[in-house]
Amino acid sequence: MNRSLFFAAIFAFAAAAALAGSGDWTVRPLVHGTAIQSTNGIDVGPDGNLWIATVFGREIVVVNRHSGAILHRLGPADGVETPDDLVFGPDGLLYWTEPFTGKVGRLESDGTVTTIAQLPLGANPLAFNAEGRLFVAVVIFNDALYEVDPQGVEAPRLILSGLGNLNGFAFGPDGLLYAPQGSTLSVVRIDVDAGTVESAATGFGFAASVDFDSQGRLYVNDSGAGEIVRIDLASGAREVFATLPTGVDNITFDGEDRLYATQLIDSSITEIRPDGQTRLIHRPGMSIPGGLATVPAGPSGQHDELWVADFFSLRAFGDTSGRQLRELRSVPIVGVRTIPNTVAVDADGSRFVLSAWLGNAVQVVDRATGAPSLTLFDFAAPLNAIFFQGDLVVAELATGSVVRAPIANPSQRTVLASGLLVPAGLAATPDELWATDHLSGTLLQLWGGGQVLAPPRVVASSLALPEGLAVLPDGDLVVVEAGAGRVSRVDPASGAVSTIADGLELGTPPPPLVAPPTWHFNGVAVGSGGALFVTGDRANVIYKLQPRSQS
Repeated sequence: MNRSLFFAAIFAFAAAAALAGSGDWTVRPLVHGTAIQSTNGIDVGPDGNLWIATVFGREIVVVNRHSGAILHRLGPADGVETPDDLVFGPDGLLYWTEPFTGKVGRLESDGTVTTIAQLPLGANPLAFNAEGRLFVAVVIFNDALYEVDPQGVEAPRLILSGLGNLNGFAFGPDGLLYAPQGSTLSVVRIDVDAGTVESAATGFGFAASVDFDSQGRLYVNDSGAGEIVRIDLASGAREVFATLPTGVDNITFDGEDRLYATQLIDSSITEIRPDGQTRLIHRPGMSIPGGLATVPAGPSGQHDELWVADFFSLRAFGDTSGRQLRELRSVPIVGVRTIPNTVAVDADGSRFVLSAWLGNAVQVVDRATGAPSLTLFDFAAPLNAIFFQGDLVVAELATGSVVRAPIANPSQRTVLASGLLVPAGLAATPDELWATDHLSGTLLQLWGGGQVLAPPRVVASSLALPEGLAVLPDGDLVVVEAGAGRVSRVDPASGAVSTIADGLELGTPPPPLVAPPTWHFNGVAVGSGGALFVTGDRANVIYKLQPRSQS
């Protein structure tokens, strides 16, 4: 036997053995996600490779632009945290921004990482001009444009504020800064010395980034329309250069005018040749799995649909094959469809409720079409949302509360529990409601006997960062203990806790400052046949846990 194949088989066996189910359960990955978790900023390095920033994957990834092979990763252990955009400077060094920390970083020639500037939260697009001056914008959390000293000696200089959230920008041959403007869905040009701003191009669905080719033509990534639009600034002539799926985040050229595009929705990386032909470098797929919901197939179907909140989309998979069945992509405009961390389904399977802490949104959408019927932005950092007795129940991080809101009149809210550290998991039967408190490690019953339980009844404590929560067919509860890589069963009457499976790759820690402790959220759902489905955010997989009697 080939030695490399022999050792590969040994390692595969060891990895499978590490996924330990109890004597009654088997564990296997059902769905495998992408090797990079949501691709954002991109540039071609002096080494000829693609350097990719991934804010939600919390790393910079080096990719061979010909083969697509991943060559190197730089993450928190290397001093890199939530990088969103990046660029190589005239000195050949890599510079990047971190919106969740406000830092501008630099990778030195010896491989060490330094911080050259501390900006307000939201540091995102950056670009050098022809003179080697570096400019950075802060967005979402703040809204301004700065000049930053590449050497990190001089303090950042504020140029303009209130620019309407600039995105991936680039300097044109005229020395002006061309930038997509989120507030107007257009592209503006900025004289960074005079401090003037004027419109450069309009009529886009959602312009997310721009770049220039060797002929000085402007390319606009219209992420909302799924088009790369080429514009001749002298004549104003414009044409669609390439068509891609919606959600392209950033673009960059190499020295031969080949354009490379990243996809924040499905993590793909695409090469676009000068003739407009495209080639996938990194395959698309599930990127940032969070909450889960199952929809029974009904009498006409064979298998359940397994739905996952994939941050920028909803994806449905076959509960047996793991094959993707459907995808509802989030159009990158707030309010059209949100960027969900969790998903729950109503009793008849016709509607989903989504929660998104980033964007502060709770949204009810039609399962068949993905069209939203209700969008609410006034919950306080919602970490989860479910249907209960025809109403919405939402876990609010900022208030430490679980609140109930009638769908017909969502402003009339009732606090079901307060004083929680991080309300996270939610689960219900028609007559009972439970929640987990992530940081205190408790599982609480909030509703029973036809009324709110005040105070909530403590069902179990000393759980390891509990997140996802569901009800088993026999009435027991199942909880994901993200702090232990474990799925546990809880008897709701006695509070007895037993292990269903451990050794799961889940529970990615959050970045500092503004991210919630649950970060991507590790969800659990119960299939109609009794199987469990659990998201593993560390491995970017969905696990299937099945009773051995069904295996």
